[in-house]
Amino acid sequence: MQAPTVTGLGVDFPHAAQVAGVRSHRADTKTGRQSRETVYVITDLTSRRATPERIAKTLRAHRMIENRLHFVRDTAFREDASKIRTGHSPENMATLRSFALGRLRTAGHTDIAAGLRTTALRPYERPLTLLGLN
Repeated sequence: MQAPTVTGLGVDFPHAAQVAGVRSHRADTKTGRQSRETVYVITDLTSRRATPERIAKTLRAHRMIENRLHFVRDTAFREDASKIRTGHSPENMATLRSFALGRLRTAGHTDIAAGLRTTALRPYERPLTLLGLN
């Protein structure tokens, strides 16, 4: 990872202090296909406050959240295909989906899609049990 300071780079962000270029290398375990990607990060933290190690740790934490929450919400609940778009409805639905994921994980489900299928088998009983209401 490279994390140069912004001085002389021509970055037009008023509070930018540092730019980081992060290179990722991936290999698909099924096909063996390899890919590379470079992502650029702009931060207002100086190189003393945000070392390359700290930036890398922050990006890994972000990816963990993305993989554990957003990806699951999109695949299990098809969140990106939702037609709910007005008012506070999208935020309310996102909250309900996150709540459902949390309850399923608390109940010991590691495969969320399987947990949803199991819960759906008895729609008048299992969701209430999951919520501790039965």
